[in-house]
Amino acid sequence: MCTRRLGAELGKSVVYQETNGETRVEIKESVRGQDVFIIQTIPRDVNTAVMELLIMAYALKTSCAKNIIGVIPYFPYSKQSKMRKRGSIVCKLLASMLARAGLTHIITMDLHQKEIQGFFSFPVDNLRASPFLLQYIQEEIPDYRNAVIVAKSPDAAKRAQSYAERLRLGLAVIHGEAQCTEQDMDDGRHSPPTVKNPTLHTGLELPLMMAKEKPPITVVGDVGGRIAIIVDDIIDDVESFVAAAEILKERGAYKIFIMATHGLLSADAPRLIEESSIDEVVVTNTVPHEVQKLQCPKIKTVDISLILSEAIRRIHNGESMAYLFRNITVDD
Repeated sequence: MCTRRLGAELGKSVVYQETNGETRVEIKESVRGQDVFIIQTIPRDVNTAVMELLIMAYALKTSCAKNIIGVIPYFPYSKQSKMRKRGSIVCKLLASMLARAGLTHIITMDLHQKEIQGFFSFPVDNLRASPFLLQYIQEEIPDYRNAVIVAKSPDAAKRAQSYAERLRLGLAVIHGEAQCTEQDMDDGRHSPPTVKNPTLHTGLELPLMMAKEKPPITVVGDVGGRIAIIVDDIIDDVESFVAAAEILKERGAYKIFIMATHGLLSADAPRLIEESSIDEVVVTNTVPHEVQKLQCPKIKTVDISLILSEAIRRIHNGESMAYLFRNITVDD
């Protein structure tokens, strides 16, 4: 779709799997001294897509391409961007691998954590899908003025607040989720494991951190008799969204919409959405989800190829990217 908007043709290349499972890439035309844009969406098989991207970038590098720009609307492993106990920051590893493979620039959209940009040694343009989703709310949701923007956890409150302020709507936050949020997970500062019978300085007593205890699930804000619009960046396993919708229904919301940039919709997500009290799930086309739409008519798609095409055009022509970030704040 980006090529149609730009009036360009796809470059000639072949990507396929060998019988032993290895990925092979062949560039079928000269790219010497050219700006090459690799558009890589992330399908179900994430690791295969990553290997294809790495090998393609390296093939272009060894073919003397001038600049190799990766257009990766949904950046994989973005949820693994924090240290866990005896774990690793996989997102930083992937950033290093892409740099070594030959990428010189990345265009992506709504990184799970904005700090991920600091993992890269080359420029990263983190575009926003919120203008397209805001436009959908205004044009496709009747009586949206009677809506309230909902954060399904305190972690998502900043994003929800941004939507609420732009639409001049109220804000509600669901507090007390049953599952752990990212901030509750071990962050690695308890490693290495404690040693049995440690030798401490006599009389040294450190204060003990009190354990967290989840409060009962509550909704902070009034949703009675209103349309509830839950906003987030990723919708993958939908159990938490279904549970949030049930709570909002109990509190009096008469319609439930979910707006997210990346619709991964893994496993039984389409069935769970179809059977839930959610009225509509709106996602962008950063991730292919045609099969899920066939399984669940509640899933709607917003096309964001326009902004990706404009980003490609501006980078190729050496123009400023500031136009694509008008009125974008740090919290967006």
